Parts: sequence; structure tokens; C-alpha cells
Amino acid sequence: MRFIDHIPLPLLIAVTLLMLGAPFAPEPHLVEKARMLAEGTLTRPIDIFDVFWHLLPAVLLGIRLARMRRKA
Repeated sequence: MRFIDHIPLPLLIAVTLLMLGAPFAPEPHLVEKARMLAEGTLTRPIDIFDVFWHLLPAVLLGIRLARMRRKA
């Protein structure tokens, strides 16, 4: 997982913020998918993939920050 250390932190933060909010109108996908999960309608594979796709940069950012903390 060394490749994560080579991703510039400002770029990773920007991509994370964009992916967490995209698309910005009418509502972010993650808000829609959270509602679907609460209602029990998050069953289509494309919707589940979409959740993982939008959360991937946030997971990478979390791993990167944890690795930075461990090195310090």
C-alpha cells in the first residue's frame, strides 16, 4: 500500500470532497443511497457499486492519514 503515500495529500482531499458531494444537484448520491439503505431498497448491484465508488477516496484518505500518524 505504498502507492497511497505517493498520492499528494491536497489532491486526495479535493477528490474526496468532490466524490462525497457529487453530483451536487439535486442531491448527492451518498445522501440518496443512505436513504435507500434506511428504506431497505439498496439492492441493485449498480447502486451498491456506486456507494463504494463514492466512498473509495474517503477510505484512501483515511488510510493515508493513519499511515502519516503512525510515521510521526
